[in-house]
Amino acid sequence: MNLTVRGVSELLDVSEKTVYRWLGAGRLPAYRLSGQYRFSRAEILEWATANRLNVPARTLHETDDTNEPLPTLAEALEAGGIFYRIGGTNRESALRNAVETLRLPDEVDRGFLLEALLAREHLASTGIGEGIAIAHARNPVVLHVIKPVLALCFLERAVDFGALDGRPVRALFTLVSPSARAHLDLLSRLSFALRDADFKHMVLAQADRDTLLGAIRRLSAGASPRNRTPGAHRRSTRRTDPQGPTGTSRSPARTRHAGAHRAGPSRARS
Repeated sequence: MNLTVRGVSELLDVSEKTVYRWLGAGRLPAYRLSGQYRFSRAEILEWATANRLNVPARTLHETDDTNEPLPTLAEALEAGGIFYRIGGTNRESALRNAVETLRLPDEVDRGFLLEALLAREHLASTGIGEGIAIAHARNPVVLHVIKPVLALCFLERAVDFGALDGRPVRALFTLVSPSARAHLDLLSRLSFALRDADFKHMVLAQADRDTLLGAIRRLSAGASPRNRTPGAHRRSTRRTDPQGPTGTSRSPARTRHAGAHRAGPSRARS
């Protein structure tokens, strides 16, 4: 949830003047987006608890976007896209190229997003084994993102992510979400989908977009890809030319998107 100064004052039941005083003293975790202060609800509550503020009881029972319908895994993946031949020689460069490839609004600070993803990797690898990683921030990142975005990038060369099984990553999922509720829901749905042997085979074989999205839709509807004629998907899983017209791989832009930067007192959380 993207909180404004007014939102923080209402959340903590203090005046806006008090919020600005905390900001001026460098005490409050905040972000500057297009010249405006924005706050993570989870970080504000954590900060308030650590500083022994009297947080209203109603606040502790509120959740983000409870009335908003959650997207399906297929919808999030269609929004984020599937990309092939993404470059990178190490974890940082692979994540940087993936971030530059993501379908995000122009005002999103991709540099900040990369910092959040790298901070999460330093905390613990997001490599889940068998050559797959699910890059995500520890908490939803405060960005100009209205709906969750899930992208799948197939790396041109395998990259070591420090996964427990020691296998380098070739399939890199990246999740960006505006709320904790959607963030956790999509993480659990993706983890469940990857438990399906046939779907995992498609991912590891770098199947074409239609095959992958079709499998995700069936899984979302409760039907496993293995209900298809045995071996049917294996005849078309490897793309001969992954450079499709809607997902043509490109060299990642090196320019940072302007309009968003972190405020001085902010903390880099993941």
